[in-house]
Amino acid sequence: MINKTYAGIPEEFSKLEQAKIVLIPVPYGEAKDSVKASKKGPEAFLRASEDITLYDIETDTEVYQQGVYLADEVTEDSSAEAMVNAVHQSAKKYIKKNKFVTLVGGNHTISIGAIRAFNECFNSLTVLHVDAHANLLKTYKGSALHENCALYEASQTTNLIQVGVRSMSAIEKTVIDEEKIYFANEMAVDDTWMDSAIDQMTDNVYITFDLSAIDISIMTSVARPEPGGLFWYETLDFLSKLFKEKNIVGLDLVGLCPNELNASSDFLMARLYYKMLSYKFADENVDDDYDNSYEGINQKNNISKFDDDDEY
Repeated sequence: MINKTYAGIPEEFSKLEQAKIVLIPVPYGEAKDSVKASKKGPEAFLRASEDITLYDIETDTEVYQQGVYLADEVTEDSSAEAMVNAVHQSAKKYIKKNKFVTLVGGNHTISIGAIRAFNECFNSLTVLHVDAHANLLKTYKGSALHENCALYEASQTTNLIQVGVRSMSAIEKTVIDEEKIYFANEMAVDDTWMDSAIDQMTDNVYITFDLSAIDISIMTSVARPEPGGLFWYETLDFLSKLFKEKNIVGLDLVGLCPNELNASSDFLMARLYYKMLSYKFADENVDDDYDNSYEGINQKNNISKFDDDDEY
């Protein structure tokens, strides 16, 4: 990874000790060519991030001043299992340091390890899955560690809310929670879907956001594009409401398959990530101590869920 700091921010804002935010790149891609291209996603994201303006008009903030530590890439790719375990350990390490932990991929399989870490560390976790695809197969070609299975485990162990889905198999229809999945075609004619989805969430929410959720007219560089997705301001409206009403404990952004002839999707991913950080810290002063909980509403990190024998 050639980047020394996230978005080229001054080193004073990039040191782990002072940073409230940790960014973990996971350049992982699977065997299929279109999916394997997602391995280059984190690098393209970081490159684009260096060219976006770091003042956010909407929130009137420069969130990078809260501190963003660019962690070492998770490069383990000897097997899907080894990668998932490495992501799990890396995410958990920084959660235990009381950081707002974020990841960028890469293939959606990385989210399995990340969700495991957050589910171990936060009580009553909701996973918000924003994606064109349901990704709820129990196994795919004999493996449970595949992007098509990326949310199956979360469906069994967390409060899973799915938004923007417009592609799934008949088998996945037997797995979905019909009360907690928001299909794109229904969202298009339902002005209440945002409030409905948020109302079904617990206080602590982890976001896993596949860029295929975004409409292909503005997000073209994904492995499996589907027509009929979310548009930019619709997406921001939902995220803004979400960050105001819930305690977002962490997030991942995945699915970018960069196109060397058109970098617009790289910049959309870079801006979307920065907007999410801006929403998270909109009401926090730079000098405020960071604590990933709602005071008086949410419990703080449940230390009893940590395995003291884990080595980090």
